[in-house]
Amino acid sequence: MKVLRYSLLGVLALLFISPLVFMVGTSFKTPGEAQATPPSLFPTAPTTQAYERILNAADTPVLRWFLNSLMSASLHALLVVATSALAAYALARMDFRGKKVVFATIIATLFVPPVILVIPNYEIVARLYWLDTLIAVIVPTAASAFGVFFLRAFFLQLPRELEESAFLDGANRWQVFSKVILPLSAPALATLALLSFLTNWNDFLWPIYVLFSPENRTLQAGLATLQAANSVRYDLLMAGAVVASLPVLVLYMFAQRYVIEGVSRSGLKG
Repeated sequence: MKVLRYSLLGVLALLFISPLVFMVGTSFKTPGEAQATPPSLFPTAPTTQAYERILNAADTPVLRWFLNSLMSASLHALLVVATSALAAYALARMDFRGKKVVFATIIATLFVPPVILVIPNYEIVARLYWLDTLIAVIVPTAASAFGVFFLRAFFLQLPRELEESAFLDGANRWQVFSKVILPLSAPALATLALLSFLTNWNDFLWPIYVLFSPENRTLQAGLATLQAANSVRYDLLMAGAVVASLPVLVLYMFAQRYVIEGVSRSGLKG
C-alpha cells in the first residue's frame, strides 16, 4: 500500500514539475529549436541569448519591471500584514459595540468580485494623483478582508492566559499585541505575507489600467507587451516566464514550513 501511495505521489509530482522543466528548457533554446515540431524537453545546444535579449533590450526593460514588481509586492505584503494584524487582534480579543457587525461586513466584502472595484479604485487613485506610480498598485488593496479573517482565526487559538499574565506584569494593550501576540503568530504572519506577495506579484489587470510608462510597469504588465511584440519567439516568452516565476519559487521554498503551520493552526476552532 505504501509503495502504491508513493508511486502515485511520484506521478503527480512529475505532472506538476514537467511544465516547469519544459519552460526552463525552452528558455535556453535557439529560436528555431523553440518552434520545432514535435517540441523537445531539453535544448540540444543550450544558449542564453533569450535572456540576453529580454534583459538588455531598451524597449522591454525586464530587469526594471522585475525590480518594480519586487518593490510593489514586498511593500504591499507589509501593508497587508500590518493592517490585517491590527484589525484581527481587535476583533479577536477586544470587546466593543458592533464587533460582530463589523466582522460580518468585512467578511461580506469577500463575496464582491474584485473586477467591480476597478472603476471606483481608479477614480480614487486618479484624484490622489497616484496614476503611473507604484503607489497605485501597492496601497488600494492593502486592506485585506481575507487577511483579517485569517489572522483572527489564528489569534483565537492563542491562550488568553499569556495575555492575562502580561497584563498582570504591567503591560498595556499595545505591548501585549507587539511583544506577546505577534511573536507567537510568526507562522500565520509569514503565510499571509507570502499570499499577499503572490497576489500582488501575479496581478495583471490593475497594473495595466494605472501604469502607463514602460519604465513604471510591473513584470506581469510588462510581459504582456513582450508577448505582443514577440508572439512567435517562444524562447523569449519562456525566458520572461522564468524570470517571473523564480522569486515565487525561491520565496515559497524558504516559507514552506511557516505556510503549512500557519494554515493548519488557523483552521482549528477555538
